[in-house]
Amino acid sequence: MCSSAISFISSPQSLSLTHVFPTKTNPIFNCRVPPLKPPSFIRIPYGSFKKPSFFTSSKPFSPLMKWQDCTVKMEIDVPASVAYQLYSDREAIPNWMPFVSSVKVLEDKPDLSRWFVKYKAFGRNIEYSWLAKNMEPIPNQKIHWRSLEGLGNRGAVRFYPKGPSSCLVDLRISYEVPQLLIPVASVLQPFMENLLERGMDRFAKFAKSSSSAR
Repeated sequence: MCSSAISFISSPQSLSLTHVFPTKTNPIFNCRVPPLKPPSFIRIPYGSFKKPSFFTSSKPFSPLMKWQDCTVKMEIDVPASVAYQLYSDREAIPNWMPFVSSVKVLEDKPDLSRWFVKYKAFGRNIEYSWLAKNMEPIPNQKIHWRSLEGLGNRGAVRFYPKGPSSCLVDLRISYEVPQLLIPVASVLQPFMENLLERGMDRFAKFAKSSSSAR
């Protein structure tokens, strides 16, 4: 082994060896130091990171994004077919969902709709929008969608008959946490679930009054 002291100086861009000059009592011996191999990297194909979720989609989740899931369920005193029909009217959703300011269905593409959110929370005025695509529904059983642009989100509403005049409505939403709200991400999920529960309660009253008026 070489008696000269060798210190290693390394960085992601460079790697070098520095010899410390010896004293008279510590002469230099010739020695060979094998070159260090550069660190190896594992290439991970794009889209390999996917967030576990009940949603199925070919659109990959980025590992740099933070997503949250929210679920609310409520039994409503209207038949499943009535609840399904009311929820299918996307432009009526602002009537019961407190944070949705408006929904506009595109005239030339009725499966697409533009959503606008306007709400004040966490000391901020929160405003976002997205273009959503309604996926193929299951009549009287399921409505589901995903965003194509804007705020990333996807969701589903399922309707389970509980009897001739009542049903269970199961709403599940998965959304990308906006950059502005990442500092409050830990409290955002319970906050959103509370908003959705309020919206579901308002939908129950809206559905019952609409059903009674028929």
